[in-house]
Amino acid sequence: MTRLFLFGLSAFLHLYLGLRLVPDLPAGVAGQAALGLLLACSAALMPLGLMAPRLRSRRHADALAWVGLGLMGLFSSLFVLTVLRDVVLLVAWPLGGLGAAVEAHSAVAVLVLGALVTLAGFLNARRTASVVRVDVPIRGLPEDLHGFTIAQITDIHVGPTIKARYVQAIVDRVNGLRPDMVAVTGDLVDGSVSELAAHVAPLAGLASRHGTYVVTGNHEYYAGAHAWIDELRRLELTVLMNEHVVLRHGAGQVVVAGVADWSAHHFDPSHRSDPLGAVAGAPADAGARLLLAHQPRTAALAAEAGYHLQLSGHTHGGQFFPWNLFVPLQQPYTAGLHRLRDLWVYTSRGTGYWGPPKRFGAPSEITCLRLVAA
Repeated sequence: MTRLFLFGLSAFLHLYLGLRLVPDLPAGVAGQAALGLLLACSAALMPLGLMAPRLRSRRHADALAWVGLGLMGLFSSLFVLTVLRDVVLLVAWPLGGLGAAVEAHSAVAVLVLGALVTLAGFLNARRTASVVRVDVPIRGLPEDLHGFTIAQITDIHVGPTIKARYVQAIVDRVNGLRPDMVAVTGDLVDGSVSELAAHVAPLAGLASRHGTYVVTGNHEYYAGAHAWIDELRRLELTVLMNEHVVLRHGAGQVVVAGVADWSAHHFDPSHRSDPLGAVAGAPADAGARLLLAHQPRTAALAAEAGYHLQLSGHTHGGQFFPWNLFVPLQQPYTAGLHRLRDLWVYTSRGTGYWGPPKRFGAPSEITCLRLVAA
């Protein structure tokens, strides 16, 4: 996507907002000019926020990203609300319309509601993710594995607006759960190792009985997956690339397999996601077979391969309305625990956020999953 296209698209969409809202504002020339100036600044800064990582100065790049991505969050709400307002006005038009006063008040309502939703979304995004507890019933689960706990974190997206302090708060909350193992199911970063290694470093402090297991997401491949795999292994995290480990928990065994992202083969053919190959050679009598796979759509292959549980992320639960409505166009599950034949699939809403620092209607989560006998 070229810079010219980004700026052109941004200008076109902001022009639509300006034409639909500015003339109807009852605030007079001053209010109309203020909104026009805000939209003009947003039209320019939104694309710059996306391109900010290319700047040499990290401080200036991060500042520009904060402003541009913050405005993107506001724009998204204003755009959706303006479209909804226009639909109402269009439906009412054959009946004589709603009147100038209602049109003026509705224009103000769009601005006020858009600002409130953006503020609430910002606060939700920037808080440390809450713990969501989920019991997963496994048929024939050995007694020693009853109560086995997995802390799942995913889609943190360490980058321009998510840094070490944010990550450390997640680590502290996970460690407070005292899990048996930790699963990191991809999209950990939005940037290179040289830019973000210090901000990912707190993950080395994750503590559990059996260790931390990581799989790649699509964003790792945008940021240089091979370098990140090496860096995560340097931090003594276990990166599973179409392979598995066997955890001995009392007299029980848990097979933990991990696959590369669904799209990984587009970047490296040797990283093609392979749920069946990942579990090859695993003990057939293991009490639980767990697959870490970034995208929920791996589930069909996981069910065929005989896993009991798949942990995924990728969707962010939609992150904020109305994008949650579009997730089912690409993924079979948006969020939560679902059943596919003999396989349970848990899709996390994510522990961080991507792009705009905004979550509305899809809160972030740290998931504590507990295996229980069915």
